[in-house]
Amino acid sequence: MELIKIAGLYKSYSNKLKTVEVLKGIDLSVLKGEMVAVVGASGVGKSTLLHLMGALDRPTQGDVFYKGERVFGQTDKKLAVFRNKNIGFVFQFHHLLPEFTALENVMMPLLIGGEDMALAGKMAEKLLCDVGLQERLNHKPGELSGGEQQRVAIARALIQSPNVLLADEPTGNLDTYTGDDVFNLLLRFNEEKGITMIVVTHNERLAGKMKRIISMVDGKIYEDAVHREGRG
Repeated sequence: MELIKIAGLYKSYSNKLKTVEVLKGIDLSVLKGEMVAVVGASGVGKSTLLHLMGALDRPTQGDVFYKGERVFGQTDKKLAVFRNKNIGFVFQFHHLLPEFTALENVMMPLLIGGEDMALAGKMAEKLLCDVGLQERLNHKPGELSGGEQQRVAIARALIQSPNVLLADEPTGNLDTYTGDDVFNLLLRFNEEKGITMIVVTHNERLAGKMKRIISMVDGKIYEDAVHREGRG
């Protein structure tokens, strides 16, 4: 089942001096349950593509469709509701709130959405246990390792049961061992929960563990390859 369809997507940024074209006509389909790597040199538009797929920004031209519905035909307010309901985000830097515990950080999206505090707490605790942080519930980010902080960020991204997880260099700020650990966690959630994942990464070894790799060059898709073995 096609979950996301991108058609003729362009994105440019302008100032008084010049216009910079970042995306130059992207056409792409992502199936439900797929785990897709997006690779390429710095500055080719990987993060911009991810931001548009997650409705964090609007394209200059073209459309993104989610379950057949045009995403950018909505108001900014409705786009925010769409993001909160359907999309989870994980970034290279975890963006956790330093004054709150791991549990409170994971609860936050539910509380902002008006969920009951007791239920939010139970859901957050279960997710933190799922990512192996049952002993760190009441630790603040400054008391956690880099890998533990990223696990909290993943739990927070999944707390609203999104259909899609967009991850931008989720292991880029971690050492090799910790990065592998976090990446394997994403693989597990993809396999066990069927969450569609699009992962931007510079790490070719980790990208090779995914069955589908999209290579970008100069704002365009250079290659879209499916590797049957994957996860080797």
